[in-house]
Amino acid sequence: MPLSVVILSTGGTIASTGADGGATPSKRGAELVDAVPELEEYADLTVEELAQVPSYDMTFDTMTELAAAVRRVAADGADGVVVTHGTDTIEESAYFLDLTLECAIPVVFTGAQRRPDEVSPDGPANLLTAIRAATHTDFHDGVYVAANDEVHAARDVTKTHTSALETFDSPSTGPIASVTRAAVRIVREPRSYSATFDVRDVTSDIVIVASGADMGRRQIDHALEDDVDGIVVDGTGLGNTTSELGDAIADAVATETPVVVTSRCPAGTTEPVYGGGGGGETLRSHGAIFGADLPAQKARIKLAVVCAVTDDLEERRQLFAGEELER
Repeated sequence: MPLSVVILSTGGTIASTGADGGATPSKRGAELVDAVPELEEYADLTVEELAQVPSYDMTFDTMTELAAAVRRVAADGADGVVVTHGTDTIEESAYFLDLTLECAIPVVFTGAQRRPDEVSPDGPANLLTAIRAATHTDFHDGVYVAANDEVHAARDVTKTHTSALETFDSPSTGPIASVTRAAVRIVREPRSYSATFDVRDVTSDIVIVASGADMGRRQIDHALEDDVDGIVVDGTGLGNTTSELGDAIADAVATETPVVVTSRCPAGTTEPVYGGGGGGETLRSHGAIFGADLPAQKARIKLAVVCAVTDDLEERRQLFAGEELER
């Protein structure tokens, strides 16, 4: 009996056409499937239109709808799900689902760097890669991103180049699998590498603040005036900031606002080592949470989910850091 895979279409470059006035999503999910007849060799396919947006306009509401759709089709007996999505924020949506889904089928996101109406579009090949991963016997659950003949874990993958086809990488871990004409070659265990939270609605307001040479505290002060739910500070090196930002982080934590510190470095993990006004050890003593190897955009997703679970600052700190104890 053939496997059943549901394709959830959300728009993005893979579905976009037109250059005059700017490309926008215009192709339906069924059109994307019809362009790749080989897909039917791997599964019985059902296509659902969930959204038709460029991924830079993706919202928590749409991510929540997407998670609900996956739960529904899993309960209805689907063996796997493929999500077509824009590449700008595909890693954020995939990570959101990885944090909020608990279902025993694989969910594979894919997209494209080139539109269907451009020369050598990559969408068809990426869609085939996603279907092959979703139907592979070693992929039982978890959330992934498939592109350029590779499959990455949702937690670890990030977009590294604005336009290159080989844009997706997992800097600290490498891919889950590579895909050739003949086989899906497993590199490390296909599974979720994230903690899962029982959250069905996320409305948290989390801002990202950047550190760099001579950066002041104004961004954090304004965030606190706006009564945000949490702050992610994209620090330098191992997770350091300017002294002014360090003082502002202390003030934020004092108001029960969780602050997560990440690094603008594309690989490696944060670690509280340095002293001084904005050194990582000083930030830790202020009560900042360290984001390990999560980039700022993913730390924001996780903090938003954690803030939806509890209002208690210490519980938020423990929930955010808990996953890193397991890895």
